[in-house]
Amino acid sequence: MSAAVEDANRRLLRARDAMDRAYDRPLDVRALARVALMSESHFSRSFREAFGEPPHRYLQRRRVERAMALLRETDRSVTEICFDVGFSSLGTFSRTFREIVGESPTEYRRHAVGLPAVPACFAMRSMRPSSFGEARAPVSA
Repeated sequence: MSAAVEDANRRLLRARDAMDRAYDRPLDVRALARVALMSESHFSRSFREAFGEPPHRYLQRRRVERAMALLRETDRSVTEICFDVGFSSLGTFSRTFREIVGESPTEYRRHAVGLPAVPACFAMRSMRPSSFGEARAPVSA
């Protein structure tokens, strides 16, 4: 792998790490492209090629993952959780949650209550929503 490809991959990982850390804050492609030191269009294309989904979809999935944990572990309302994980609209949150998980947040909570205790790594793997695109190998030369 060339040094240029390694550098581009590192910059994409920095942007993805920023989304993982700040999923609850407003993030847009412009800000993420700046983190990766790329133009917006190049960042979007490169991110999708490297991670199998566009940056916006990755961020939505990350937010839904966090919402799933809050729905399982707290008694907070769906509306509170919606805003806490970075969505600005309950309708968008509910629609996105259903697209990714396959059921509404309320239905998910009802099914998630009473699940047997298992090690966190197994729970996280089994509860992780799938992405819409097929995962692809990292960019290489």
